Amino acid sequence: MAKTFEVKLKKSTIGCSQDQIKTVRALGLKKVNQTVVKADNPANRGQLYKIQHLVEITVKN
Repeated sequence: MAKTFEVKLKKSTIGCSQDQIKTVRALGLKKVNQTVVKADNPANRGQLYKIQHLVEITVKN
């Protein structure tokens, strides 16, 4: 079974750069406190690194 991340949007994207807003939307997050599950791969890790100050990340096995 592959590792996954549970990603929860904790802060609003108001005032963020357009690049960060697009990254949040690409992960499937639309509202504050919304949670999505994403696969652990280099592409998703890069996206999460870019918006780490906006989200809460939990590693699932």
